[in-house]
Amino acid sequence: MQFAVEFYETASGQCPVRDFLDDLKKSDPGDFAAILAGMKKLQNRQYHRPQLSKPVGDELFELRHVGKLNIRVLYFFMKGQRMIAVHAIRNKGREIQDRVLKTAQERKQDWLMRHPQ
Repeated sequence: MQFAVEFYETASGQCPVRDFLDDLKKSDPGDFAAILAGMKKLQNRQYHRPQLSKPVGDELFELRHVGKLNIRVLYFFMKGQRMIAVHAIRNKGREIQDRVLKTAQERKQDWLMRHPQ
């Protein structure tokens, strides 16, 4: 079963996750390649579990890559084997900060309002 990975876009057409990945590609090509490989793996349901992915609450999940800094891409699932990436961060800590989760949840709600199923 293949899942499609889509990126959240704001109402004005900005794509925060794609912007993050573009910057990452320039600054850390190795980490960028690892995140892309992880996203490709997530297209296959067998990888929807830890070490690669885990739930972080409120029906949000994270793709994790441990490198110089931890990189996390937060996403949620939609009907039709779709995954919507809503936020991406680099952090030193093991925990995801509340403000990061809040941003991801707000983007999820915005996406759901503008793309009703």
